[in-house]
Amino acid sequence: MADYSIISDVSQFIVSTLREKMCPEPIPSPNNIEISSPASQDVDYIVGLYLYDIKEDAQVTQPEYIRRGRVQLQRAPRPYALYYMVFINGGGQMGLKDPDVQKIIGKVAQIVNDNSAVSPGKLQKWLTTEEPPIVLSQAKISLEEKVRVWQAINKPYQVSLFYRAAPVFLSSADIIDTPRVVDASFSLQLNDERRDEE
Repeated sequence: MADYSIISDVSQFIVSTLREKMCPEPIPSPNNIEISSPASQDVDYIVGLYLYDIKEDAQVTQPEYIRRGRVQLQRAPRPYALYYMVFINGGGQMGLKDPDVQKIIGKVAQIVNDNSAVSPGKLQKWLTTEEPPIVLSQAKISLEEKVRVWQAINKPYQVSLFYRAAPVFLSSADIIDTPRVVDASFSLQLNDERRDEE
């Protein structure tokens, strides 16, 4: 089961994919694509990936506990959905014009469409259990909700892309030792009716 760093690993996967596919055109350097908040000051990059919300994914049902070995139980991993905004850094010194911004946004959308799923085992090489792929899809939110995300960080709205990554299973550190069965007793009881017939 994926460890707690899986959330950071998903973010790193998105950024590394964008860096691989967007450089040197339309982005000149991988350093121009960062995990960051639009509220960050004194940063110089072009494309930012901002994790703005994490929600438990109620669409996925799980048992409360799973067996771990012969004498242990572990809480089942909890499924989460991660919500991302991909934005163009308006505070950068690159002097981008509107056509440049639209070109970059279009390239990001194309890359995400072509690389929309990743196996947790690719993100955390030590995983021994098979987990469903984490799928990156467009977040179904309205323009008003997008504007509120920008308002929450005291920034004016700008055209950006919003994505949902799910399911992201987060393992539990809660492990319970169950008592071993060391003694068992059995008793047999004859049916009274059969005894009377004899």
